[in-house]
Amino acid sequence: MKYDAIAIYGIPNCDTVKKARTWLSEQGYDFVFHDFKKQGLPEQALNQWLKVAGWEKVLNRKGTSWRKLTPEEQASVTSADTAKPFLLANPSLVKRPVIEWHHNKVVEITIGFQPELWLAR
Repeated sequence: MKYDAIAIYGIPNCDTVKKARTWLSEQGYDFVFHDFKKQGLPEQALNQWLKVAGWEKVLNRKGTSWRKLTPEEQASVTSADTAKPFLLANPSLVKRPVIEWHHNKVVEITIGFQPELWLAR
C-alpha cells in the first residue's frame, strides 16, 4: 500500500527503533522520525495511541524505565488516565517504536517491531 506519510516515534539509540528504521528504509518507505529525547512526547499523539491501542500496549513494562519506578508507582498505573502522566513525564516508558501509517486521512498505529504485520498492509 502507498502511504501519504509514515511517522516513527522513539529513541534513536533503541535497538528496536533502529531495526524498524532500517527495515522500513530497506523496503523503500519514506518516513519521518520523531525523537522523544529531542522533541518530547506530543500529548495529542499519546492521547490517540492510548485511545486506539490501549494503555497496556503503549506502556512498556519490560524496560529499565519501568523498573526504576517504585512498586507504589507501578501499582498506581491501572488505566489510561493513570498511565498518561507517567508516559508524558518519561517518554522512555512508551513501547517502541510507535508508527503512524497515514493513508487517505486515516491513521493506523502499530507498536513495536512487527515486520510481518507491516508486510501484510
